[in-house]
Amino acid sequence: MNHVPAIEVAQLTKRFRGPKGSVVDAVKGIDLTIRPGEIVAFLGPNGAGKTTTIDMILGLTSPDAGDVRVFGRPAREAARAGRVAAVMQTGGLMDDFTVAETVGVVASLHDRSADIDAVMVRADIADIADRKVSRCSGGEQQRLKFALALLPDPDLIVLDEPTAGMDVESRRTFWAAMRADARHGRTVVFATHYLEEADAFADRIVMIAGGRIVADGSTAEIRTRASRRVVSAVLDDGAIPDLRRVFTDLEVRERRGGRLYLSSPDSDCLARHLLTSTDARDVEIAAHNLEDAFVTLTATA
Repeated sequence: MNHVPAIEVAQLTKRFRGPKGSVVDAVKGIDLTIRPGEIVAFLGPNGAGKTTTIDMILGLTSPDAGDVRVFGRPAREAARAGRVAAVMQTGGLMDDFTVAETVGVVASLHDRSADIDAVMVRADIADIADRKVSRCSGGEQQRLKFALALLPDPDLIVLDEPTAGMDVESRRTFWAAMRADARHGRTVVFATHYLEEADAFADRIVMIAGGRIVADGSTAEIRTRASRRVVSAVLDDGAIPDLRRVFTDLEVRERRGGRLYLSSPDSDCLARHLLTSTDARDVEIAAHNLEDAFVTLTATA
């Protein structure tokens, strides 16, 4: 069995020249290992270092320090061998070509012309084969880029905002294809601003802020690390002083829709107390969503 990581990054660092000769540290010593077959989402605010990190994984940019290995090879060598493909947000298409012509040209470069029809069906672009690229919507162009990325049959596919401009149904079809690929061993790494997309489709989330990884784990692990669970109930404000005597670190989050939202390190104990020792009704315990975790974990980086 092959135990070589799909991606192995060690102390990856990248600096850029800023205004008036200043130096901007875009990526600050990132360490990261991604196993074959994982679906990993990169999340982070604008300017966090996500795209710079992806560019170095693809071999488009050289690090100032540290090392990138893709299936045990230098990034550019892995790309030249056809083991890596990418769907980027901008560029890479010829406006005067039709969709079918674009796929045909790229297929010929990889000696994969026999796969054109199957790839176009998988990318859901067969019905727009005769349309010029310039007449395609943003979502259709993204699906075309996906088709092009599939042609070399890569072991790793890297996606930068892959579903930007797609409608809901196209996004669902796209991610169903990605999950099928991962089940057959293909590794998928994507950067997205759609937090619900990362929540629904990623096996693992890597949050980047200020050029560093601030969280790395499953969605549930990220939520747990970020903040306490919230206990809500229909309860009068007059009960709060008594609750504070029992739970000295009680936090009153808000009152909304007739409900009081509270948090404490031991949410189970708080809920039990509300049910057995107060007049609270309709007690609920809820974990924070990924957006809450994102804000919490990236705010101080």
